[in-house]
Amino acid sequence: MTEAAEVREFWGRLGVPGLVDVHTHFMPERVLRKVWGYFDALGPLTGGVEWPITYREEEAERVARLREFGVRAFTAMLYPHKPGMAQWLNGWAVDFAGRTPGCLHTSTLFPEPGVEAYVRDAVEAGARVFKAHVQVGAYDPASELLDPAWGLLAEAGIPVVVHCGSGPAPGKHTGPEPIARVLARHPRLRLVIAHMGMPEYEDFLDLAERYKEVRLDTTMAFTDFSERFAPFPRRALPRLTDLGDRILLGSDFPNIPYPYVHQLHALEGLGLGQEWLRAVCHDNGARLFGL
Repeated sequence: MTEAAEVREFWGRLGVPGLVDVHTHFMPERVLRKVWGYFDALGPLTGGVEWPITYREEEAERVARLREFGVRAFTAMLYPHKPGMAQWLNGWAVDFAGRTPGCLHTSTLFPEPGVEAYVRDAVEAGARVFKAHVQVGAYDPASELLDPAWGLLAEAGIPVVVHCGSGPAPGKHTGPEPIARVLARHPRLRLVIAHMGMPEYEDFLDLAERYKEVRLDTTMAFTDFSERFAPFPRRALPRLTDLGDRILLGSDFPNIPYPYVHQLHALEGLGLGQEWLRAVCHDNGARLFGL
C-alpha cells in the first residue's frame, strides 16, 4: 500500500471527508532552503538531533502530495527571524494562497514598529490564520510592540499558531510564562499552542483549561521521534479527552523526519477513541475555520 493510500484509509475509517492540518510549512523557496540547511547542519534550535527532511521536494510536488493524502485544508506556516521580514513574507503568502486551493491564507508578525498596520492589512486581505515563532524569532510575545496586534487578532477571532514551548531546544522567551502574560491581557485571543507545548505539555494544558479560546496542535507530539527526548506524560492523557474539541491535527509537513502517516498512527495509538480522533483530525479544524 502506498503512503497516500494508507493515509486515506486512516481517515476513511473515521468517516470524515479528509484531514484538516493546521501546521504545514510553505514559504518562499529560498527561505525554505535555508530552513532545510539549518536542520541539515543540526543548528542549535534543533536540539542537536539528527533531523532528515522526509519531503524534500519542489513546491508543486509537496502541494500534490497533500492532495493525494486527502488533506482538504492546510496552512503555509511562515515566520520571520528578524525585523523587516514579516511584511514581505505576508505578501508572498497572499499570492500562494490565491494560487493554491486548500491553503488557508496564512500570515505572520514580529515585534517591530508598524506591526499593527501590516497585521491589519493582512486581516483585510483575508488572512485566516497567523503564525508566531517565539523560539526562532527570539522575542518576548508579551512585548508592548505586539500588544495592539494581539488585540486586533483577538477582536477579529483569527487563530494564531504559536511555537512557544521550549522544544526541541529552549529559546530566550519560550515556556508558558510569557504566553500566560499575553493571555492575561487578551483572554479571547485564539492561540493554538504548537507541538502541544512540547516539552511543557502540562503547563500549556493548564492555560487551555483556563482560557476557553486556547487550543493545541499535535505537531510531532506522541511520535516515536519526539517521545525519545520529550515524552508526553501519560498521566495527562485524560486531559486530552476533556479538551477534545480544542486539539487540532498538525504535522510540520514537509519538515518531518518520518512519514506523514506516522503522526496519524501515533494519535491513534493513544487509545482515546474514534470520536476523539475524528474531532482532532477533521472536525475541530473544520469548525475553527468554517469549512
